[in-house]
Amino acid sequence: MKDGEIKVFCPEEISAMVLTKMKETAEAFLGKKIKDDVVTVPGNLIHKHWQATKDAGIIAGPNVARIINEPTAAAIAYGLDKKVFEVLATNGDTHLGGEDFDQRIMEYFIKFIKKKHGKDISTGNRAL
Repeated sequence: MKDGEIKVFCPEEISAMVLTKMKETAEAFLGKKIKDDVVTVPGNLIHKHWQATKDAGIIAGPNVARIINEPTAAAIAYGLDKKVFEVLATNGDTHLGGEDFDQRIMEYFIKFIKKKHGKDISTGNRAL
């Protein structure tokens, strides 16, 4: 916000900000640039949500090589040493997981907005 100006972001823009920050954090940790990204999404998303995630990747600028659901990502991480995977199907509780991450992201942006703009949005249900 500048001189009382209100900036409105669409969900894809917010997701792009998160993707950008996550990529920067990963690059700092690894000590090298990342050229291709794999983005995970909750297992219960429908096609339009996957497309919105792809759009966020385009806005953020990284090359999103693949978008996979979180249960598949967990299976890949568990068997990473096997090198090749063929996902035949996924099944399970599509509402399980992700809430801890969502909470941390929300807390991060509450602090960020308070620090940068001097606004406390933690009490505004509409903002959260």
